[in-house]
Amino acid sequence: MSGLEQISLGSLQVGESGRVVTLARVDRRYREKLLAFGLTPGTVVSVERVAPLGDPLELRVRGFALSLRKGEAAAVTVERL
Repeated sequence: MSGLEQISLGSLQVGESGRVVTLARVDRRYREKLLAFGLTPGTVVSVERVAPLGDPLELRVRGFALSLRKGEAAAVTVERL
């Protein structure tokens, strides 16, 4: 394990990036949805924008834009890069 800080994806600020470490134990269908969005372990994710009221987040994942609510993003643990 590296010495990088592990936090929830929803805790990253605009312009920050993180590498997906793990997905929380959530409903199987929801976990499959996150995996289908490309949020697999080892994937680098960056926060592009945050809506004016702080929710949802616009993420850049594997070359495409993905919007997630902060609550949904909390299920993903990342290493801050």
